[in-house]
Amino acid sequence: MAKSIEPKLKKIGEYLKIDEDVTFVIPEYQRAYSWGVSHCDKLWQDINDYINNKGKDSYFFGTIIINCQDNDSKYALIDGQQRTTTFLLLLKALLIRINIEIGKSERDEDSSSLCRGLKERRRAIMRILYKVDVEDIPEMPDVEKDVKIYSAFNFIENKSINEQYEDELTNILKAVNFEDAENRVIKLPRKQKDNKYTNFFKNFKYFHGKISTLSAPELNNITKTIIESCEVIEIKSWQVEQAITMFNSLNSDGLPLYDSDIISAKLYAAAEADKQGDEFKKLWELFIELVNGLEEKGIANIDSILMQHMYYVRAHKREVVTESGSINVTTPGLRRYFTEVNKEIIKQPIEMCQALINLAKIWGKIGEKPLIKILLKSNENSKLFMGGFFYRFTEDNYVEEDIEALAEVMLRLFSILELVDAGYSSAKFKTFLFGESVKIVDKNVPIVEIIEDFNKHINTNWSKESLKDELLECDSNILVYLNEYLFAKEKSVEFSLTDKCDIEHIMPNSGHNLIEIRKDAGIVSEDEFKEIVNKLGNKILLEYKINRSIGNEWFRTKVSTNLESKTGYVDSVYPIATALVEKYKDVDKPYWKKEDINTATEKAADRIITFIFSFSLN
Repeated sequence: MAKSIEPKLKKIGEYLKIDEDVTFVIPEYQRAYSWGVSHCDKLWQDINDYINNKGKDSYFFGTIIINCQDNDSKYALIDGQQRTTTFLLLLKALLIRINIEIGKSERDEDSSSLCRGLKERRRAIMRILYKVDVEDIPEMPDVEKDVKIYSAFNFIENKSINEQYEDELTNILKAVNFEDAENRVIKLPRKQKDNKYTNFFKNFKYFHGKISTLSAPELNNITKTIIESCEVIEIKSWQVEQAITMFNSLNSDGLPLYDSDIISAKLYAAAEADKQGDEFKKLWELFIELVNGLEEKGIANIDSILMQHMYYVRAHKREVVTESGSINVTTPGLRRYFTEVNKEIIKQPIEMCQALINLAKIWGKIGEKPLIKILLKSNENSKLFMGGFFYRFTEDNYVEEDIEALAEVMLRLFSILELVDAGYSSAKFKTFLFGESVKIVDKNVPIVEIIEDFNKHINTNWSKESLKDELLECDSNILVYLNEYLFAKEKSVEFSLTDKCDIEHIMPNSGHNLIEIRKDAGIVSEDEFKEIVNKLGNKILLEYKINRSIGNEWFRTKVSTNLESKTGYVDSVYPIATALVEKYKDVDKPYWKKEDINTATEKAADRIITFIFSFSLN
């Protein structure tokens, strides 16, 4: 019979002082250690505020939820990993300073009582961190004996498949002093100053610096306060599902586990039940590595990939089509879908993980192509349907032309969304896409049939004339990206969307020369300026650095090829900026007038309309 839940209010010292045969465990599905210096600073300030306010009651630091495993010899931290790890780093920093102060106060006859207090604090911390009996702790700090104690550290085991630096905490806690800890820890390549350290050592260094400023009495007082006056509620459970459910209930108004945490926990539990835990861990670790790479490039994060998988499954199983044949656009939450609505998927953890890996790898290969990047900028929902299409392929066998064809026709539809008075949730967008998703995920449906569906849908619902009217007045920055891309194709020049780019107003929309610039442009009133300055023809893409340098300058300065210390359009890789330099290179004093804006807007509108309706119906 399973044991009952066991909640207890405990002092930090009592909570952390576990039996010799017990180990805290950070489970495979837990997040990496993510607390930064700002969290440590708040913790430190909270403790000091409590001391300064002479609080009589204990200070409460939240709830810890533990799943007891292996005959209660493993305490898996369901909730409390970040706080527990941080307290261990804090205690180690305190111990290092206490060892130094004991040596000083021992030589001072007036400090005998303080020295006794510091020795008591030293024994308390060493009993917590190293599970050593009082009689085995040297009366005075002794490097040789202390190192032997430290080297036997086995307090916490980090099994998280999301943690890249699982040995970092152990290396710090085994160190004899700060310098030893710094020598032991990882130094990240190509990083400078504190950025070369992991969160573990950054936080340890922060505490060490704060503690170094304390007097010996303050050190003794704050250590005693942390161990004896700070409390947590420790809740023990003997069922991992129960522990996770309880955690999310208790944290409903705070920061619960992400959907991906819950899903990975359930996948791992299913893998363990099938004796596939080790295989799953390796696959999930690879998946996280791939997703981290995608997130760094702004392509997708873990919840996005899981959402794409959900969309694929629902379309593949035709769950988006009702019995009457209508389209159901109601989407269950990510966590609910995998843990309640369609539990069977979780029961195949290896297969699901392999599918996610394949999806992430294909995104890695095509996600930075200009067309794809513009599509993702146009609307985040596009990746939900693109991801479903990727399930037709493997990472080594995908048809790039088909992927780009789908991306292009979806970009046409989402460009219309920028122009019409309707949201994504309207029937002409969301309902259409949900219905089409059944074909998108079906390998037996050729891409030409899907494109024909999009073409008919666009032709049936919108006209060139009405959309062009909207384009002539449109101020959408999304369409600036599209216009730049289409201009490059029109001129047969290379187009690459750099990581840091701005929307540049050729005629500035702010700045100290604005009145004179308007006069040069033939604009006579504030109302006329507001009407024209944000039109498509007045906006281009420009590198962040260049735009910050010349954003409010005169047009002749922007297109000049002799800017001395400044940079300008001449240094840009974007095609319209380059074309403007070429067009005006031999003009003595070039101007950018309202006629130029209107002409450029007309051309951009025609360019985009041609793109949206660039098909022929059979």
